[in-house]
Amino acid sequence: MTTVPRRGVRSQAKSRAIGIGLIGTKFMGRAHSNAWAGCGRFFDLPLEVRMACTAGRDPAETHAFGKRWGWTRSTVRWQDLIEADDVDLIDVSTPNNLHAEMSIAALQAGKHVACEKPLAGTLGQARRMRDAARRAARSGIKTFVWFNYRRAPAVALAHRLVQSGKLGRVVHVRAAYLQDWGGPSTPLLWRFQAGQAGSGAHGDLNAHIIDMARFITGDELGEVSGAIEETFIKTRAVVGAKGKGARGKSTVDDCVLFIGRFLGGAVASFESTRLATGNKNRNCIEINGDRGSVRFDFERMNELEYWDDSRPKEVQGWTRIMCTEGVHPYMHAYWPPAHLIGYEHGFTSQAADIVQVLGGGRSEVALPDFEDAYKTQCVLDAAIRSARRKRAIRVAYD
Repeated sequence: MTTVPRRGVRSQAKSRAIGIGLIGTKFMGRAHSNAWAGCGRFFDLPLEVRMACTAGRDPAETHAFGKRWGWTRSTVRWQDLIEADDVDLIDVSTPNNLHAEMSIAALQAGKHVACEKPLAGTLGQARRMRDAARRAARSGIKTFVWFNYRRAPAVALAHRLVQSGKLGRVVHVRAAYLQDWGGPSTPLLWRFQAGQAGSGAHGDLNAHIIDMARFITGDELGEVSGAIEETFIKTRAVVGAKGKGARGKSTVDDCVLFIGRFLGGAVASFESTRLATGNKNRNCIEINGDRGSVRFDFERMNELEYWDDSRPKEVQGWTRIMCTEGVHPYMHAYWPPAHLIGYEHGFTSQAADIVQVLGGGRSEVALPDFEDAYKTQCVLDAAIRSARRKRAIRVAYD
Protein backbone atom coordinates (compact mmCIF):
# COMPACT_ATOMS: atom_id res chain seq x y z
CA MET A 1 0.00 0.00 0.00
CA THR A 2 1.47 3.34 -1.06
CA THR A 3 0.62 6.66 0.52
CA VAL A 4 1.24 10.03 -1.10
CA PRO A 5 2.61 12.79 1.14
CA ARG A 6 3.21 15.38 -1.56
CA ARG A 7 1.20 18.59 -1.82
CA GLY A 8 0.41 21.10 -4.53
CA VAL A 9 -1.33 21.08 -7.90
CA ARG A 10 0.65 20.07 -10.96
CA SER A 11 0.34 22.29 -14.04
CA GLN A 12 -1.78 20.64 -16.73
CA ALA A 13 -0.74 23.23 -19.29
CA LYS A 14 2.93 22.15 -19.10
CA SER A 15 2.42 18.39 -19.08
CA ARG A 16 -0.71 18.20 -21.30
CA ALA A 17 -1.92 15.43 -19.02
CA ILE A 18 -4.65 15.11 -16.42
CA GLY A 19 -4.00 13.06 -13.30
CA ILE A 20 -7.05 11.28 -11.90
CA GLY A 21 -7.59 10.23 -8.28
CA LEU A 22 -10.55 7.92 -7.63
CA ILE A 23 -12.21 7.51 -4.22
CA GLY A 24 -14.32 4.35 -4.05
CA THR A 25 -13.69 0.81 -5.27
CA LYS A 26 -17.14 -0.76 -5.59
CA PHE A 27 -19.70 -0.78 -8.44
CA MET A 28 -19.24 2.84 -9.48
CA GLY A 29 -15.50 2.64 -8.93
CA ARG A 30 -15.36 -0.12 -11.52
CA ALA A 31 -17.48 1.85 -13.99
CA HIS A 32 -15.39 4.99 -13.57
CA SER A 33 -12.08 3.10 -13.77
CA ASN A 34 -13.16 1.51 -17.04
CA ALA A 35 -14.17 4.95 -18.36
CA TRP A 36 -10.88 6.67 -17.49
CA ALA A 37 -8.90 3.77 -18.97
CA GLY A 38 -10.88 3.72 -22.22
CA CYS A 39 -11.80 7.31 -23.02
CA GLY A 40 -8.44 8.14 -24.63
CA ARG A 41 -8.58 5.00 -26.75
CA PHE A 42 -11.96 5.85 -28.29
CA PHE A 43 -11.76 9.66 -28.39
CA ASP A 44 -9.07 12.08 -29.59
CA LEU A 45 -8.44 14.05 -26.40
CA PRO A 46 -6.41 17.21 -25.74
CA LEU A 47 -4.92 15.74 -22.55
CA GLU A 48 -3.44 12.38 -21.69
CA VAL A 49 -5.38 10.61 -18.92
CA ARG A 50 -3.16 9.32 -16.12
CA MET A 51 -4.82 7.06 -13.55
CA ALA A 52 -2.66 8.20 -10.65
CA CYS A 53 -4.22 6.79 -7.49
CA THR A 54 -7.29 5.10 -6.07
CA ALA A 55 -8.50 5.10 -2.47
CA GLY A 56 -10.64 2.63 -0.54
CA ARG A 57 -11.20 1.47 3.04
CA ASP A 58 -9.83 -2.08 2.99
CA PRO A 59 -6.05 -2.28 2.26
CA ALA A 60 -5.98 -5.65 0.51
CA GLU A 61 -9.16 -5.05 -1.44
CA THR A 62 -8.08 -1.57 -2.53
CA HIS A 63 -4.66 -2.79 -3.65
CA ALA A 64 -6.22 -5.62 -5.67
CA PHE A 65 -8.74 -3.22 -7.19
CA GLY A 66 -6.05 -0.73 -8.18
CA LYS A 67 -3.90 -3.40 -9.77
CA ARG A 68 -6.81 -4.91 -11.69
CA TRP A 69 -8.17 -1.63 -13.02
CA GLY A 70 -4.90 0.07 -13.96
CA TRP A 71 -4.27 2.57 -11.15
CA THR A 72 -0.63 3.48 -10.58
CA ARG A 73 -0.95 3.23 -6.80
CA SER A 74 -3.53 2.82 -4.07
CA THR A 75 -4.14 4.05 -0.53
CA VAL A 76 -6.59 3.76 2.36
CA ARG A 77 -6.44 7.53 3.05
CA TRP A 78 -8.59 9.47 0.62
CA GLN A 79 -6.82 12.59 1.87
CA ASP A 80 -3.68 11.31 0.11
CA LEU A 81 -5.37 12.07 -3.21
CA ILE A 82 -6.12 15.62 -2.08
CA GLU A 83 -2.47 16.11 -1.14
CA ALA A 84 -0.88 14.47 -4.22
CA ASP A 85 0.77 16.82 -6.69
CA ASP A 86 0.15 14.44 -9.61
CA VAL A 87 -3.64 14.38 -9.07
CA ASP A 88 -5.59 17.14 -10.84
CA LEU A 89 -9.12 15.74 -10.59
CA ILE A 90 -10.77 13.87 -7.72
CA ASP A 91 -13.46 11.38 -8.76
CA VAL A 92 -15.84 10.72 -5.86
CA SER A 93 -17.74 7.40 -6.13
CA THR A 94 -18.57 6.81 -2.47
CA PRO A 95 -21.86 6.55 -0.52
CA ASN A 96 -23.85 9.77 -0.77
CA ASN A 97 -23.19 11.03 2.76
CA LEU A 98 -19.45 11.31 2.00
CA HIS A 99 -19.76 13.38 -1.18
CA ALA A 100 -19.78 16.78 0.52
CA GLU A 101 -16.74 16.33 2.79
CA MET A 102 -14.57 14.83 0.07
CA SER A 103 -15.65 17.15 -2.75
CA ILE A 104 -15.31 20.34 -0.72
CA ALA A 105 -11.87 19.31 0.54
CA ALA A 106 -10.76 18.65 -3.04
CA LEU A 107 -12.11 21.99 -4.28
CA GLN A 108 -10.39 23.86 -1.48
CA ALA A 109 -7.14 22.17 -2.48
CA GLY A 110 -7.52 23.39 -6.05
CA LYS A 111 -8.61 20.08 -7.57
CA HIS A 112 -11.34 19.60 -10.16
CA VAL A 113 -14.07 17.24 -8.92
CA ALA A 114 -16.26 14.67 -10.67
CA CYS A 115 -18.87 13.38 -8.21
CA GLU A 116 -21.38 10.55 -8.42
CA LYS A 117 -25.10 11.28 -8.29
CA PRO A 118 -27.17 12.31 -6.45
CA LEU A 119 -25.01 15.29 -5.61
CA ALA A 120 -25.35 14.60 -1.87
CA GLY A 121 -27.38 12.77 0.75
CA THR A 122 -29.27 15.90 1.81
CA LEU A 123 -30.19 19.25 0.31
CA GLY A 124 -28.08 21.04 2.92
CA GLN A 125 -24.99 19.07 1.93
CA ALA A 126 -25.71 19.69 -1.75
CA ARG A 127 -26.01 23.43 -1.11
CA ARG A 128 -22.62 23.47 0.60
CA MET A 129 -21.13 21.66 -2.38
CA ARG A 130 -22.70 24.09 -4.83
CA ASP A 131 -21.40 27.07 -2.86
CA ALA A 132 -17.90 25.58 -2.66
CA ALA A 133 -17.99 25.00 -6.43
CA ARG A 134 -18.96 28.63 -7.00
CA ARG A 135 -15.98 29.81 -4.97
CA ALA A 136 -13.60 27.39 -6.70
CA ALA A 137 -14.85 28.42 -10.14
CA ARG A 138 -13.30 31.88 -9.61
CA SER A 139 -9.92 30.15 -9.81
CA GLY A 140 -10.85 28.09 -12.87
CA ILE A 141 -11.68 24.92 -10.93
CA LYS A 142 -14.45 22.87 -12.54
CA THR A 143 -17.00 20.39 -11.22
CA PHE A 144 -18.85 17.53 -12.90
CA VAL A 145 -21.57 15.06 -11.86
CA TRP A 146 -21.94 11.55 -13.27
CA PHE A 147 -25.42 11.73 -14.78
CA ASN A 148 -24.21 9.24 -17.36
CA TYR A 149 -27.54 8.61 -19.10
CA ARG A 150 -27.27 11.99 -20.82
CA ARG A 151 -24.59 10.31 -22.89
CA ALA A 152 -26.71 7.48 -24.23
CA PRO A 153 -26.79 8.45 -27.92
CA ALA A 154 -30.59 8.06 -28.02
CA VAL A 155 -31.07 10.42 -25.05
CA ALA A 156 -28.69 12.98 -26.54
CA LEU A 157 -30.57 12.71 -29.84
CA ALA A 158 -33.89 13.27 -28.03
CA HIS A 159 -32.40 16.44 -26.56
CA ARG A 160 -31.37 17.61 -30.03
CA LEU A 161 -34.83 16.91 -31.47
CA VAL A 162 -36.57 18.87 -28.71
CA GLN A 163 -34.14 21.79 -28.86
CA SER A 164 -34.45 22.00 -32.66
CA GLY A 165 -38.23 22.33 -32.38
CA LYS A 166 -39.10 18.95 -33.92
CA LEU A 167 -41.59 18.24 -31.13
CA GLY A 168 -43.00 21.75 -31.00
CA ARG A 169 -44.17 22.93 -27.61
CA VAL A 170 -43.56 20.28 -24.95
CA VAL A 171 -46.76 19.67 -22.98
CA HIS A 172 -46.24 16.35 -21.20
CA VAL A 173 -43.34 14.37 -19.72
CA ARG A 174 -43.70 10.85 -18.33
CA ALA A 175 -40.66 9.24 -16.69
CA ALA A 176 -40.09 6.05 -14.71
CA TYR A 177 -37.08 4.15 -13.41
CA LEU A 178 -38.00 0.59 -12.48
CA GLN A 179 -35.76 -2.06 -10.95
CA ASP A 180 -36.49 -5.26 -9.01
CA TRP A 181 -33.33 -6.05 -7.04
CA GLY A 182 -34.53 -4.61 -3.70
CA GLY A 183 -36.83 -7.41 -2.56
CA PRO A 184 -37.00 -9.05 0.90
CA SER A 185 -33.90 -11.20 0.33
CA THR A 186 -31.66 -8.17 -0.33
CA PRO A 187 -29.60 -7.41 2.81
CA LEU A 188 -29.26 -4.11 4.63
CA LEU A 189 -26.74 -2.49 2.28
CA TRP A 190 -25.72 1.17 2.67
CA ARG A 191 -28.31 2.08 0.04
CA PHE A 192 -31.06 1.13 2.54
CA GLN A 193 -29.69 3.30 5.35
CA ALA A 194 -30.73 6.96 5.37
CA GLY A 195 -27.61 8.04 7.23
CA GLN A 196 -25.46 6.99 4.26
CA ALA A 197 -27.81 7.17 1.27
CA GLY A 198 -30.09 10.07 2.22
CA SER A 199 -32.98 8.38 0.44
CA GLY A 200 -33.65 5.10 -1.34
CA ALA A 201 -35.02 4.57 -4.84
CA HIS A 202 -35.84 8.28 -4.90
CA GLY A 203 -32.27 9.60 -4.74
CA ASP A 204 -30.80 6.65 -6.58
CA LEU A 205 -33.28 6.41 -9.47
CA ASN A 206 -35.54 9.46 -9.55
CA ALA A 207 -32.38 11.57 -9.60
CA HIS A 208 -31.55 10.11 -13.01
CA ILE A 209 -34.96 10.65 -14.59
CA ILE A 210 -35.35 14.17 -13.14
CA ASP A 211 -31.98 15.06 -14.64
CA MET A 212 -32.89 13.40 -17.94
CA ALA A 213 -36.20 15.29 -18.14
CA ARG A 214 -34.47 18.59 -17.36
CA PHE A 215 -31.75 17.85 -19.92
CA ILE A 216 -34.01 16.80 -22.78
CA THR A 217 -36.59 19.57 -22.33
CA GLY A 218 -34.17 22.32 -21.32
CA ASP A 219 -36.76 23.36 -18.73
CA GLU A 220 -36.95 23.37 -14.93
CA LEU A 221 -39.63 21.98 -12.63
CA GLY A 222 -41.42 24.73 -10.76
CA GLU A 223 -43.78 22.70 -8.57
CA VAL A 224 -44.28 19.11 -7.42
CA SER A 225 -47.38 17.57 -5.87
CA GLY A 226 -49.31 14.34 -5.43
CA ALA A 227 -46.18 12.67 -4.10
CA ILE A 228 -46.22 9.24 -2.44
CA GLU A 229 -43.29 7.47 -0.74
CA GLU A 230 -43.42 3.98 0.71
CA THR A 231 -41.06 1.56 2.46
CA PHE A 232 -42.49 -1.92 1.88
CA ILE A 233 -39.54 -3.91 3.23
CA LYS A 234 -39.30 -2.65 6.82
CA THR A 235 -36.33 -4.76 7.97
CA ARG A 236 -33.47 -6.50 6.20
CA ALA A 237 -30.76 -9.02 7.09
CA VAL A 238 -27.66 -7.37 8.55
CA VAL A 239 -24.55 -8.04 6.47
CA GLY A 240 -21.86 -9.82 8.47
CA ALA A 241 -23.90 -9.89 11.69
CA LYS A 242 -22.55 -12.15 14.43
CA GLY A 243 -25.99 -13.21 15.55
CA LYS A 244 -27.61 -15.50 13.00
CA GLY A 245 -30.83 -14.03 11.69
CA ALA A 246 -30.01 -10.50 12.86
CA ARG A 247 -32.06 -7.85 11.10
CA GLY A 248 -31.92 -4.08 10.91
CA LYS A 249 -34.41 -1.40 10.00
CA SER A 250 -34.53 -0.07 6.45
CA THR A 251 -34.76 3.71 6.81
CA VAL A 252 -35.25 4.77 3.19
CA ASP A 253 -38.01 4.55 0.62
CA ASP A 254 -38.53 1.57 -1.66
CA CYS A 255 -40.84 3.49 -4.01
CA VAL A 256 -41.56 7.18 -4.69
CA LEU A 257 -44.03 8.65 -7.18
CA PHE A 258 -44.82 12.32 -7.81
CA ILE A 259 -46.22 14.68 -10.40
CA GLY A 260 -44.98 18.12 -11.31
CA ARG A 261 -45.22 21.12 -13.59
CA PHE A 262 -42.36 22.67 -15.53
CA LEU A 263 -41.87 26.43 -15.59
CA GLY A 264 -42.69 26.33 -19.31
CA GLY A 265 -46.09 24.81 -18.55
CA ALA A 266 -45.57 21.11 -19.31
CA VAL A 267 -46.96 18.61 -16.81
CA ALA A 268 -44.91 15.62 -15.72
CA SER A 269 -44.95 12.39 -13.73
CA PHE A 270 -42.01 10.58 -12.16
CA GLU A 271 -41.83 7.19 -10.48
CA SER A 272 -39.00 5.07 -9.12
CA THR A 273 -38.89 1.71 -7.40
CA ARG A 274 -36.60 -1.21 -6.65
CA LEU A 275 -39.59 -3.54 -6.32
CA ALA A 276 -40.92 -3.66 -9.91
CA THR A 277 -40.63 -7.42 -10.40
CA GLY A 278 -39.36 -8.32 -13.85
CA ASN A 279 -37.91 -4.87 -14.54
CA LYS A 280 -34.13 -5.04 -14.38
CA ASN A 281 -33.10 -1.52 -15.37
CA ARG A 282 -36.05 0.15 -17.09
CA ASN A 283 -35.05 3.78 -17.22
CA CYS A 284 -37.85 5.20 -19.36
CA ILE A 285 -38.94 8.63 -20.52
CA GLU A 286 -41.53 9.93 -22.98
CA ILE A 287 -41.73 13.56 -24.11
CA ASN A 288 -44.93 14.68 -25.83
CA GLY A 289 -45.12 17.92 -27.83
CA ASP A 290 -47.79 19.46 -30.03
CA ARG A 291 -45.81 18.47 -33.16
CA GLY A 292 -44.31 15.16 -32.15
CA SER A 293 -43.09 12.84 -29.41
CA VAL A 294 -40.06 10.78 -28.42
CA ARG A 295 -39.74 7.86 -26.05
CA PHE A 296 -36.75 5.96 -24.65
CA ASP A 297 -36.24 2.78 -22.63
CA PHE A 298 -32.72 2.02 -21.40
CA GLU A 299 -33.33 -1.72 -21.66
CA ARG A 300 -33.19 -0.95 -25.42
CA MET A 301 -30.62 1.81 -25.01
CA ASN A 302 -29.49 2.02 -28.64
CA GLU A 303 -33.00 2.91 -29.85
CA LEU A 304 -35.15 6.04 -29.78
CA GLU A 305 -38.79 6.05 -30.87
CA TYR A 306 -39.98 9.19 -32.64
CA TRP A 307 -43.46 10.31 -33.73
CA ASP A 308 -43.57 13.05 -36.38
CA ASP A 309 -47.08 14.49 -36.37
CA SER A 310 -46.42 16.49 -39.56
CA ARG A 311 -46.31 13.35 -41.69
CA PRO A 312 -49.39 12.43 -43.75
CA LYS A 313 -51.92 10.39 -41.81
CA GLU A 314 -51.51 7.33 -44.00
CA VAL A 315 -47.83 6.99 -43.05
CA GLN A 316 -47.90 8.26 -39.48
CA GLY A 317 -46.52 5.92 -36.83
CA TRP A 318 -43.75 5.44 -34.33
CA THR A 319 -40.36 5.38 -36.05
CA ARG A 320 -37.71 3.25 -34.38
CA ILE A 321 -34.36 5.00 -34.80
CA MET A 322 -31.29 2.82 -34.34
CA CYS A 323 -28.95 5.43 -32.84
CA THR A 324 -25.71 3.84 -34.02
CA GLU A 325 -24.80 5.93 -37.06
CA GLY A 326 -21.77 8.20 -37.03
CA VAL A 327 -24.12 11.21 -37.12
CA HIS A 328 -25.66 10.25 -33.79
CA PRO A 329 -24.10 11.71 -30.62
CA TYR A 330 -20.88 9.93 -29.58
CA MET A 331 -21.20 7.10 -32.10
CA HIS A 332 -18.40 8.49 -34.28
CA ALA A 333 -16.00 7.24 -31.58
CA TYR A 334 -17.25 3.66 -31.33
CA TRP A 335 -18.37 0.96 -33.76
CA PRO A 336 -19.96 0.60 -37.25
CA PRO A 337 -23.75 1.05 -37.55
CA ALA A 338 -25.85 -1.41 -35.49
CA HIS A 339 -22.75 -2.69 -33.63
CA LEU A 340 -24.33 -1.82 -30.32
CA ILE A 341 -22.80 -0.01 -27.37
CA GLY A 342 -23.67 -0.69 -23.72
CA TYR A 343 -24.00 0.72 -20.23
CA GLU A 344 -20.28 1.33 -19.77
CA HIS A 345 -20.02 3.57 -22.83
CA GLY A 346 -22.06 6.32 -21.17
CA PHE A 347 -19.31 6.64 -18.56
CA THR A 348 -16.57 6.48 -21.20
CA SER A 349 -18.24 9.26 -23.19
CA GLN A 350 -18.63 11.40 -20.07
CA ALA A 351 -14.99 10.89 -19.08
CA ALA A 352 -14.01 11.98 -22.60
CA ASP A 353 -16.20 15.08 -22.34
CA ILE A 354 -14.65 15.98 -18.98
CA VAL A 355 -11.16 15.76 -20.46
CA GLN A 356 -12.23 17.80 -23.48
CA VAL A 357 -13.48 20.59 -21.23
CA LEU A 358 -10.42 20.53 -18.97
CA GLY A 359 -8.24 20.67 -22.08
CA GLY A 360 -9.96 23.85 -23.26
CA GLY A 361 -12.46 22.24 -25.63
CA ARG A 362 -16.19 21.60 -25.51
CA SER A 363 -18.28 18.60 -24.52
CA GLU A 364 -20.49 16.96 -27.13
CA VAL A 365 -23.59 17.59 -24.99
CA ALA A 366 -23.96 19.61 -21.79
CA LEU A 367 -22.00 18.35 -18.80
CA PRO A 368 -23.83 18.67 -15.47
CA ASP A 369 -21.81 20.52 -12.84
CA PHE A 370 -22.56 21.04 -9.12
CA GLU A 371 -24.80 24.02 -9.96
CA ASP A 372 -26.81 21.90 -12.39
CA ALA A 373 -27.00 18.84 -10.11
CA TYR A 374 -28.09 21.02 -7.19
CA LYS A 375 -31.27 21.82 -9.13
CA THR A 376 -32.06 18.11 -9.41
CA GLN A 377 -31.44 17.81 -5.66
CA CYS A 378 -33.94 20.63 -5.06
CA VAL A 379 -36.60 18.67 -6.96
CA LEU A 380 -35.78 15.49 -5.01
CA ASP A 381 -36.16 17.38 -1.74
CA ALA A 382 -39.40 19.07 -2.80
CA ALA A 383 -40.95 15.71 -3.76
CA ILE A 384 -40.22 14.19 -0.34
CA ARG A 385 -41.59 17.26 1.44
CA SER A 386 -44.70 17.05 -0.75
CA ALA A 387 -45.19 13.38 0.16
CA ARG A 388 -44.85 14.03 3.88
CA ARG A 389 -46.91 17.22 4.00
CA LYS A 390 -49.48 15.91 1.51
CA ARG A 391 -49.62 19.13 -0.48
CA ALA A 392 -48.04 20.85 -3.48
CA ILE A 393 -44.55 22.24 -2.93
CA ARG A 394 -42.89 24.98 -4.95
CA VAL A 395 -39.35 24.06 -5.98
CA ALA A 396 -37.05 26.70 -4.49
CA TYR A 397 -33.70 26.65 -6.28
CA ASP A 398 -31.89 29.12 -4.03
